[in-house]
Amino acid sequence: MNSSHPLSRRGFLKGSAVLGGGLVVAFVIPGAHRFALGAENQGNVFAPNAFLRIGNDNSVTVLLGHSEMGQGIWTGLTMLIAEELDADWSKILVEHSPASAADYGLAGFGGMQITGGSTSTWMEFDRYRQAGAAARLMLIDAAAKRFNVAPSTIRTESGVVITADNRVTYGELADEAGQLPVPDPASIKLKEPKDWKLIGKPTKRLDTPEKITGRARFGMDVQFEGLMTAMVARTPVFGGHVQSFEGAEALAIPGVHKVVQVPSGVAVIADHYWAAKLGRDALKIDWDLGPNTGLDSQQLLESFRKLAGSPGLPASKAGDAKAALAKAAKTIDVEYSVPYLAHAPMEPLNCTVKITQDKCEIWTGTQFQTLDQMIAGKITGLKPEQVEIHTEFLGGGFGRRANPTSDFVAEAVQVAKAAGAPVKTVWSREDDIRGGYYRSAFLHQARIGLDAGGLPIAWQHVLVGQSIMAGTMLEATMVKDGIDKTSVEGVADSPYLQHLANHQVELHSPSTGINVLWLRSVGHTHTGFVMESLIDELAEAAGQDPVEYRRTLLKQHPRHLGVLNLAVEKANWKATLPDGHALGVAVHESFGSYVAQVAEVSQDNLAIRVHRVVCAVDCGIAVNPQSIAAQMESCIAFGLGFALHSKLTFKNGKVEQSNYHDYQVLRLNEMPVVEVHIVPSTEKPGGIGEAGVPPTAPAVANAVFALTGQRLRELPLQLSGV
Repeated sequence: MNSSHPLSRRGFLKGSAVLGGGLVVAFVIPGAHRFALGAENQGNVFAPNAFLRIGNDNSVTVLLGHSEMGQGIWTGLTMLIAEELDADWSKILVEHSPASAADYGLAGFGGMQITGGSTSTWMEFDRYRQAGAAARLMLIDAAAKRFNVAPSTIRTESGVVITADNRVTYGELADEAGQLPVPDPASIKLKEPKDWKLIGKPTKRLDTPEKITGRARFGMDVQFEGLMTAMVARTPVFGGHVQSFEGAEALAIPGVHKVVQVPSGVAVIADHYWAAKLGRDALKIDWDLGPNTGLDSQQLLESFRKLAGSPGLPASKAGDAKAALAKAAKTIDVEYSVPYLAHAPMEPLNCTVKITQDKCEIWTGTQFQTLDQMIAGKITGLKPEQVEIHTEFLGGGFGRRANPTSDFVAEAVQVAKAAGAPVKTVWSREDDIRGGYYRSAFLHQARIGLDAGGLPIAWQHVLVGQSIMAGTMLEATMVKDGIDKTSVEGVADSPYLQHLANHQVELHSPSTGINVLWLRSVGHTHTGFVMESLIDELAEAAGQDPVEYRRTLLKQHPRHLGVLNLAVEKANWKATLPDGHALGVAVHESFGSYVAQVAEVSQDNLAIRVHRVVCAVDCGIAVNPQSIAAQMESCIAFGLGFALHSKLTFKNGKVEQSNYHDYQVLRLNEMPVVEVHIVPSTEKPGGIGEAGVPPTAPAVANAVFALTGQRLRELPLQLSGV
């Protein structure tokens, strides 16, 4: 693996397909226009999104326009190219691409370069394979010309082109192949699945050796001559600002060079982190705390509850739910709530910036290169293309490193501009937890009517929570008629409501002054918990087994049924358990993937212990089963943190939590045994980095009910002593 900085795309476009002795292949977003390289008369090429480079040393370097943050695309996307290229896997190298929306933008994100929404594999499945196939055809054509034979007589195998008794490596052909035009995409025939040698095979991650040895570079690792470190004192209440400050005591700390005000607060710039931290601690700041000093979690919940009692905006509606409820044989009327959540990645936010007269260089782990470029350009007065972003490995992101204001990048640019020198701006863990851009708290109220057989005939559902899209560049596409799709996903489009003749889903999206953002699995973080808990409540009200009840309701949804049946089979749903243990089940679709989980729990006084989670996933074509299993394990650990511990609360406008001791995530000693089973599928790949989160909390909650009879409708789950 190679994590060095790749060749600039400007250099690629200026030259030809031959680059430094080798073959470079660019490829496009479907539907993007094609253009000529101009004076070099190279003919039509693909408008680049990403490309591969074949060197004379037989190396194959894949440049990823996506950010690797632990989800495995460093390997998975590379497998797609290597498959169609018939590459020698031992010769594969990978690099993060430069930042360029023109070259690496994604059609599904308005042409922006971004990593999120579990989109990397399903967006790139065809075009990454197309890139490998195009390169392979060019190598075959080069060999055909060298040996004066028909291309149809040539085959490729593990980095070698073979015709009769002639064998020549890709590296030996790279220069000749690089002189040829890139094939028209219409002429490229991709391999049939039966011929795949890599796709679908468990494959070890290419980035693992670098990360184990410590050679992999994350944003926090960036260091070079003359680089200083900064920490910023930010308002303790969202919406506040600096009235005045005194920095003399901070400047007296050895190693502190400068104290400056920036839009987000007051920055202390020093030789190293500890000096910057001590200097920040010594600052005396008079804050104008602004309009949000009254923020209080309990009061917020009450305000949400009050809103739920008034008519909301319609998100989904069929028939007359109110009239049907009046005819129901039995009704349930319940309320669920979930708290604000922080992303809390292992690597706190950080960003290194160096500004010169005609260039701004940024080193960071980011999920949103395009917006970072735009905002940094605006701050520095440079054009976006003069902003060079070096994407480093991300020590966790979960959405936090892709927000609508690029807050941590923008702040770092402001600090470096004020310092007049290269600066790494570092957030502490406490800064990270208290710094905003949270998953919003949500309140759900549902009233559901059942017929005499226990099946739902009417469903009224209201949600109250902040919109993550309102006021952002994505509002125009993601908010329709006042409905933020991400707030109601998993409810408004639920398979349980799809065929229900009488249902009504309404939404309230209050503004609170708290910055909110997408978080791993977005709206499904709360809708999955609520919907799968509700289905268990309905099964209990109907006197039916939770699995059989779901099978009845999901009979028209084969992929839901497929994962449900596999999970309960592998978990031995009907088997006798040890005393004091119980099982719970949940099934949910998100990001094009279907996941069912069965959780086994016990009770230790008032503590919930999760011993085992059996997971079945249908994510379409499984590119790398090993990575898929790892991501399901990761999702389950992430989801268990929400289910058992994580919660942000406000008092007098301030976040009460500060670090992992009081904003708890799952601990190693709490991690259950996890079994992952993948449903064989020929469907297009779905997302995998997020889809395993939503079923975890409801599977645990449903198991707790089976064990204790307590129906827990609030996260994190907390047993009562009654």
